[in-house]
Amino acid sequence: MNFLKGEKETSFRVAGNCEMCETRIEKAALGVNGVKTADWDKATKLLKVTYNGDLKKKDIEKAIAAVGHDTPDFKAINEVYAALPECCKYER
Repeated sequence: MNFLKGEKETSFRVAGNCEMCETRIEKAALGVNGVKTADWDKATKLLKVTYNGDLKKKDIEKAIAAVGHDTPDFKAINEVYAALPECCKYER
């Protein structure tokens, strides 16, 4: 992949189970200003993101945790996790 000057790419684990999780996780990541691409793999549980170099990875992780999915550095609050559809409730 060709990166524009100042863009970075990273991957990190995001807890989830299904296609609905994939949609929610990717939408949350793409909702962060500066994120260019987001692709979560259901099998590996890895989210690959391309983002503006000024953005911090923790900001992306916080946005994902806010919609109910745990990341390496941020855990979703229990109320948000509990509101996920049953098929989306991963082992915590």
